[in-house]
Amino acid sequence: MASYADFADAATARAILADSGDTWAVVGLSTNTSRAAYGVARVLQRFGKRIVPVHPGAPTVHGEQGYASLADIPFQVDVVDVFVNSSLAGAVADEAVAAGAKAVWFQLGVVDEDAYERTAAAGLRMVMDRCPAIDIPAFFD
Repeated sequence: MASYADFADAATARAILADSGDTWAVVGLSTNTSRAAYGVARVLQRFGKRIVPVHPGAPTVHGEQGYASLADIPFQVDVVDVFVNSSLAGAVADEAVAAGAKAVWFQLGVVDEDAYERTAAAGLRMVMDRCPAIDIPAFFD
C-alpha cells in the first residue's frame, strides 16, 4: 500500500501539470461560483489548460461545454481532476482509466488509497489531497 508521501508527491504533481497534457476534465464542475471547482478551473485556464466540465447537469462553464460523464466526452482528455466526495472518487478514477486519461488528480480532502493503487497499476500518474490551483503558480509562475 502506498504511503501519504507517495500519493501527495510534489514531483508527481509537477509532472502531471507539465507533461501530462493540457486537456483537463474537471469532475464536479458546475456554474456554482462558490464551489472550489469553479475557481480552480479558472486558474487552470489562466495557465493554458483547456477545462472540460463534467457534471450530471452538463453545464457550460468558463465558456467550455459540459458533459454528464467522462464517457460522454467525444475527445481525449489528458488529466481528470476530481472534485467529488472520497466515497465516489474511486469510481471516477476507474472511469478515467477506461477513458484513456494520462493522469488523475484528487483534490484537497479527496482520498481513496485503493483507487490510487488501481490507477497507478494501470500506468497513470496520480496525486491525491492536492490542489493544482495551489501547485501550478508555485511551480510555473
